[in-house]
Amino acid sequence: MVNLGVIDACRINENDLFKHDWRSRSKVQVLQYIFLKWTLAFLVGLLTGLIATLINLAIENIAGYKFLAIVGFIKEERYLSGLVFFTGVNFVLTLVAAVLCVCFAPTAAGPGIPEIKAYLNGVDTPDMFGATTLLVKIVGSIGAVSAGLDLGKEGPLVHIGSCIASLLGQGGPDNYRLKWRWLRYFNNDRDRRDIITAGCSSGVCAAFRSPVGGVLFALEEVATWWRSALLWRTFFSTAVVVVVLRAFIEICNSGNCGLFGTGGLIIFDVSDVKVSYQAMDIIPVIIIGIIGGLLGSLYNHLLHKILRLYNLINQKGKLHKLLLALSVSLFTSVCQYCLPFLAQCKACDPSFPEVCPTNDRSGNFKQFNCPDGYYNDLATLLLTTNDDAVRNIFSSNTPSEFQYTSILIFFTLYCILGLFTFGIAVPSGLFLPIILMGSGYGRLLSMLLGSYTNLDQGLYAVLGAASLMAGSMRMTVSVCVIFLELTNNLLLLPITMIVLLIAKTVGDSFNPSIYEIILELKGLPFLDANPEPWMRNLTVGELANAKSPAVTLSGVEKVSRIVDVLKNTTHNAFPIVDQDVLVPGTVVTGATELHGLILRAHLVQALKKKWFLAEKRRTEDWEVQEKFNWVELSERELKIEQVAVTHDEMEMYMDLHPLTNTTPYTVVESMSVAKAMVLFRQVGLRHMLIVPKYQGAGVPAVVGILTRQDLRAYNILTVFPHLATH
Repeated sequence: MVNLGVIDACRINENDLFKHDWRSRSKVQVLQYIFLKWTLAFLVGLLTGLIATLINLAIENIAGYKFLAIVGFIKEERYLSGLVFFTGVNFVLTLVAAVLCVCFAPTAAGPGIPEIKAYLNGVDTPDMFGATTLLVKIVGSIGAVSAGLDLGKEGPLVHIGSCIASLLGQGGPDNYRLKWRWLRYFNNDRDRRDIITAGCSSGVCAAFRSPVGGVLFALEEVATWWRSALLWRTFFSTAVVVVVLRAFIEICNSGNCGLFGTGGLIIFDVSDVKVSYQAMDIIPVIIIGIIGGLLGSLYNHLLHKILRLYNLINQKGKLHKLLLALSVSLFTSVCQYCLPFLAQCKACDPSFPEVCPTNDRSGNFKQFNCPDGYYNDLATLLLTTNDDAVRNIFSSNTPSEFQYTSILIFFTLYCILGLFTFGIAVPSGLFLPIILMGSGYGRLLSMLLGSYTNLDQGLYAVLGAASLMAGSMRMTVSVCVIFLELTNNLLLLPITMIVLLIAKTVGDSFNPSIYEIILELKGLPFLDANPEPWMRNLTVGELANAKSPAVTLSGVEKVSRIVDVLKNTTHNAFPIVDQDVLVPGTVVTGATELHGLILRAHLVQALKKKWFLAEKRRTEDWEVQEKFNWVELSERELKIEQVAVTHDEMEMYMDLHPLTNTTPYTVVESMSVAKAMVLFRQVGLRHMLIVPKYQGAGVPAVVGILTRQDLRAYNILTVFPHLATH
């Protein structure tokens, strides 16, 4: 279990310093701030596009030379030497990726999307967006994908885009951070969250060359809070990515990219599919959707079991992590090399639009071990990169290209590999394994239906891939747009929508999406969008009574009391309550004032700055502004153990009023937990104060304070188990 931080994802602390800073900004400074937001969005798109191009070029060339060497061994009938070479190269590439993840950046393993989703929900995983993580993710993705493992670079690209955005927003890595004043304005949770959302969209766009799909992916799958201004900036970032990718495709078309060819940047292009369907074709489309939902939920269930097993293995140490990754690599390589020998050679048809047979780096009709004039259809799918495998199985107008047994072997193999590859200690994405499985069963279904359908077999493969993505990931709108942008054919829209809606509905009736399952396994306190029905039977006041009482501080508090509270509690915020206050505009005295909420980080910062007073009094505005500025209060790294306070200073006082957020969100103790949870999640809160329903002498100003951990269903049921039966 990792130590998790909680971010104040949507709000800005409106204390006196922030208000003064905002009032003092000129129109020019406000325009500069807006301009810099757009500049960062441009840089995120530019760098994500460049790095995606680099990754694609490296993978295509490394894998290309590997497969050309294999062709040489096969031509000479040195089959065993070819197996040793193929397995050895893949073993070394996997070893590089695994060693980097295990020894240097454990957070770089996996897709990174669940952690990004949790971050944008308000949970910060340490070292998730660091420079080391970024570098390991880039190199590790190249190694793992080049090794032929059943994983894609799509998930890692989303993480890479988010890392780039985070590093740009904070001015670089922690140890070498730029201290430019204008950059420090972005050192708050809301702006950092916005730019990471743009990075996430850019990553999806770089993976699929789908700008609108990238924006919708961030909106539908990862982002918890959304604003119209953020929509424009993320769309701008994805537009920049597309321009960069388009420019490099033009350069590579002239032959300046080695073995790049048409691969890599174009994951799959089925724009030449001739779509013509009748009313009766809706029946097989519905069947595809139902099968996709069933298979997707089954895949989630089995992967959940395997990931729990992998967690037990990985907990045993670094060596076990490496051995697990290398074992999967060996199994994958042996299967990919040996299984094509089971396939029967097929004669080349003169009507084929491509050269047949071919021994080049890529191609739809690989000769492998077949005589001249024949090709091995299973080698075409297995002895190539995953991108080319998808492109080949999606190929249109080739109803007799693949044999039934070859597609069955392909589908079975990738179902097994899809379950056992995800979870090893290398950067990996779920998109491509699911697309490979889905396209396999889609093509199988079209072969079974035969003359009963008018739809092209390649189109069935596309619909199968879309349905399995909806059945496992439970995405609909973004997947629909991504496939629409890839196929470049609006006629696909109606049947794609039907498939996605049916698959998601069927999958939802069995289990959660795969990303929600991973979030649960990682122990990330993710708040769901919809509260449990039984939460309406519990009030926040009852929930607060089950906790220890809230720790409050006075507006002018003794230093010793503050140090004691910080050292002996783990709370990240404390209500500021003043007694015997004169109510403004009246002659009423002796009132109790809830002044606001102060963060632990701000208290530690004040102790570090020696914000001490010899007497108990409130400070003037000029005193505070001389000592602090609003930007400094955004620093969160300091711990109370790092601050030294002398015995004499312990007897002094601190005025906490200027550092207190005077506009905290409060709810009445009679509010239901369900309603409070919706408010907490939609507004993006870190803390929520509970105030009493009745006012009067002796009634505390604050009944309690709620955090996201208090609102998680599991934690509530631990205290109130009887609610589960309602």
